[in-house]
Amino acid sequence: MKLSEMKQLLVERGWKLTKSLGQNFLHDQNQLRRIAAAAELEAGDRVLEIGPGLGPLTEVLAGQAGEVLAIEKDRRLFDFLGQKFAGVPRLKLLHADALDYLKENRQWNGWKLVANLPYSVASPILVELAQAAEGPARMVATLQMEVAQRIDAPAGGEHYGLLGLLLRLRYESRGWFKIPAPCFFPSPEVDSACIILVRRPAPLLAEGLEPVFTKIVKRGFSQRRKMMRKLLKQDWPEGALAGAFAEAGLPPRTRAEEVSLEQFVRLTELLASQTQG
Repeated sequence: MKLSEMKQLLVERGWKLTKSLGQNFLHDQNQLRRIAAAAELEAGDRVLEIGPGLGPLTEVLAGQAGEVLAIEKDRRLFDFLGQKFAGVPRLKLLHADALDYLKENRQWNGWKLVANLPYSVASPILVELAQAAEGPARMVATLQMEVAQRIDAPAGGEHYGLLGLLLRLRYESRGWFKIPAPCFFPSPEVDSACIILVRRPAPLLAEGLEPVFTKIVKRGFSQRRKMMRKLLKQDWPEGALAGAFAEAGLPPRTRAEEVSLEQFVRLTELLASQTQG
């Protein structure tokens, strides 16, 4: 769907877009093809799309994948998509709040997420999918560039923090590419990017330890300028912390922003074993 077609459709139907739903529609065909290419789609793939809007990406996905589930919250757009894609058997449309749906449906093994996510809920949607019992094999998501930078940031970097650690415990980042604002209608007020995340072939932590990892990371970044060991004393005794920090090679005055993913993993294993012991 070209930009002129989008504008004409919105005028003809008298639709006013809802900013709270993040309704900035990607119309640039080159960027749409670039997103689909990043997903490395095959004929048998099952694809989850969240926030299809007017369906420009949906059309590309339905032409390349074996099955597409597109979740749209706006009833007007859902009805429009039903008319537009009537007779396309490989596409299933669902009228629902995507985040609520994902909390109830946590089996996505064998699926790929490919979506221009509503920016207001992009982070919780990605975390929900990453922490699902069976997460997607690959997640290709368009979101605010700042969020992509936070996900991809290394330890000690300006954007390093909670979001990136929660996602990269199970997923590897394959980088991101910028999508200029004029590629959307209406143009968003923030820079956008598409990030590629691939599920790790083997988990970094035993499944039962992931809640401990989350607890440590959230506590550590609750006041990111404070020494992490002092913050963790709210949950673990000083003796356990001293031993775990020493074995993980972390100085007592370390801040969370200085701790790598691998060190957080090791700290989780040590604190969990000392607490159990």
